[in-house]
Amino acid sequence: MAAQPVTVLITGANRGLGLEMVKQMLEGKCPVKKLFACCRDPNGPKAEALRALAKKHPNVHVIRLDAADLGSIKQCSQQVGAQVGTGGLNLLINNAGYMSKSILQETTAEDMQTTLNTNLMGPMYMIQEFLPLLRAAVKASKIPGMSSRKAAVVSITSLLGSMQVVKDTYSFFPAISYRISKAGLNMLTLCAAEELKKDEILFSLLHPGWVRTDMGGEEGEIDALESVTGMLSVIESLTEKQNAAFLDYKGETVPW
Repeated sequence: MAAQPVTVLITGANRGLGLEMVKQMLEGKCPVKKLFACCRDPNGPKAEALRALAKKHPNVHVIRLDAADLGSIKQCSQQVGAQVGTGGLNLLINNAGYMSKSILQETTAEDMQTTLNTNLMGPMYMIQEFLPLLRAAVKASKIPGMSSRKAAVVSITSLLGSMQVVKDTYSFFPAISYRISKAGLNMLTLCAAEELKKDEILFSLLHPGWVRTDMGGEEGEIDALESVTGMLSVIESLTEKQNAAFLDYKGETVPW
């Protein structure tokens, strides 16, 4: 029996990990009915590669979304809702992110607020606004238990959000506002998983590894292809056993 086609939304889909996710999902084993690829400026030069993909694949829908703007998120959810109808949204990937690499003594209020708005408040608003569509997907699904083919929210976090690794990593990669925002995202996900477990919506956190992207820098240990290949494999394998889990792109547990 063929796998049921899924509907997917990815934030920050115009470059880096987000763009690679779009590419690989279109070629993956699990058929994608509709893929909503979201970014802040769909018509800008940084979205050229994404627009080219959308031209080749009619199931890709490029939508404007500023993950730090509640009004933009509300508009996006309305657009997606109109297209998915009662089938809902199966998989929401909170991928959009912002990083400031400054230390505590140099971090400004503006740095902290910008980082929190994108990395923490954005995912919170996304969960709130897309919750009706995730619930609709659960209702429409005949799949037992929890899975990314039924209804799931996967948030791309970071090892830097782990409190247990600060002593080992801070000296060469401080990024204090980024660390705090990702630690907050981790807590948000744990709370969402607990609050919404009766809705059968799966919540999980993924650390993509240190990736050679605009954000990760040229010193990264792996490329986007390897990272996303691993993450998508992990996402496809998620069950209720991994609800509220903090995993890396290899599927290994990351310490809190």
